[in-house]
Amino acid sequence: MTELFRTDSSNGDFGLLVDQLNGYLAVINGEQHGFYSQFNQVDSIPNVVVAYVDDLAVGCGAFRILETERVEIKRMFVSSTHRGQGIAQRVLCNLENWAVEIGATHAFLETSKRMLPAVSLYRKSGYTVIPNYGPYVDIEDSVCMGKALCSLVT
Repeated sequence: MTELFRTDSSNGDFGLLVDQLNGYLAVINGEQHGFYSQFNQVDSIPNVVVAYVDDLAVGCGAFRILETERVEIKRMFVSSTHRGQGIAQRVLCNLENWAVEIGATHAFLETSKRMLPAVSLYRKSGYTVIPNYGPYVDIEDSVCMGKALCSLVT
């Protein structure tokens, strides 16, 4: 059974998962890894979700607030041994719900065009391709996506 835990970037399990993610991205991004890693600092992110299976941290995601009503999804990762089980979808959904709870109406993200499973997950979750934003403008390997978030029903 997968359990989701809301926390912040000081969580040790989140740190371990981010280390795994960084290693994975270093291979994917190759010599461009230094460019991308500067935008993925996790020093003080207050909105982090960690997924656990049998008390083992297996996935994570976070968001940072861009503006009052906009968040950027960051650090989405599921360990290779637990992929294909819907964990990333659950983490993403939890992040979106949390963002709505604090007043966000839109979520944005950036990923690599080479990360086809990630692009597929985001499309399946209602994200559409948008013009590359911020530091990703003119970066050929980047694909930026966005989504209007639905209000929670109470």
